Amino acid sequence: MERAEKVGIFGRFLAATKWYGAEGYMTMVGGLIVFAIITISLLSAFYPGMAPYNPEKSVGTPFSSPSAQHLMGTDNLGRDIFSRIIYGAKVVMTVALLSFAFSAAVGIPVGLLSGFLGGKIDRVLSLIMDSIYAFPGLILAIAMAAMLGPGVINMSVAIAVVYIPTYFRMVRGQVLSVKEELYVEAARSLGAKATTILRLYVFPNVIPSVVVIFSVNIADAILTEAGLSFLGLGIDPSLPDWGYDLSRGKAYLPGGYWWIITFPGMMIALVALGFSMLGEGLNEILNPRLVER
Repeated sequence: MERAEKVGIFGRFLAATKWYGAEGYMTMVGGLIVFAIITISLLSAFYPGMAPYNPEKSVGTPFSSPSAQHLMGTDNLGRDIFSRIIYGAKVVMTVALLSFAFSAAVGIPVGLLSGFLGGKIDRVLSLIMDSIYAFPGLILAIAMAAMLGPGVINMSVAIAVVYIPTYFRMVRGQVLSVKEELYVEAARSLGAKATTILRLYVFPNVIPSVVVIFSVNIADAILTEAGLSFLGLGIDPSLPDWGYDLSRGKAYLPGGYWWIITFPGMMIALVALGFSMLGEGLNEILNPRLVER
């Protein structure tokens, strides 16, 4: 146990790779996918010349199949699909990360207070969060997006509402367990303030679970964002977006123009898979009971 506490996160990662085989490699593969998509997003945001063509303008013959000139072909308007894939990554990751920031900013503090204070406050907050959690996620996101209107911020808020109860329930459950530990009782008996106990003893023990939930929820948020864009409730249609390209390309699939929806769909699946693999792997690494084995 003492050795496991000293090796740190990197040591646990190596241990998971060695001891659990598939889980360790799954974490590495998921991490590489996540690193690649984040790198592409940042480069497309700060280096406009990264893509070979302007993703919003016609640069070739409409419905051109994949070729050396257009690696993923062109769409019905002659826009380069490869360029739209690159710039679409920025939109997808921006929405996913903003939705995480909004949901975590609400769910984590409320979960901490609810679990730590208990009593009537805990019952009322739990009832509110359970009421939100009872709605099917995609339907709730559609309703919020329709009410707020299109836009990156609005879509991020619509998706964030879906995941606030997830962070709340996870953090509350962890707090209920941690606050009964002996070191918390010792701090309380020594006269430590409630805010000090939350900040120094409770919150640090909740963070590992937040990291795991973050990775899994980001994957789900990417799928939700694609679903909203597919239904026309996402961002401005003039901006590159994988979900919107799927929606527009499905009409041309019967004509044999498979590449218009294939590549955006593959990217959505690949990025969601990468975050899911990373989250599952981190769960193996950050779980002390698995490391002790």
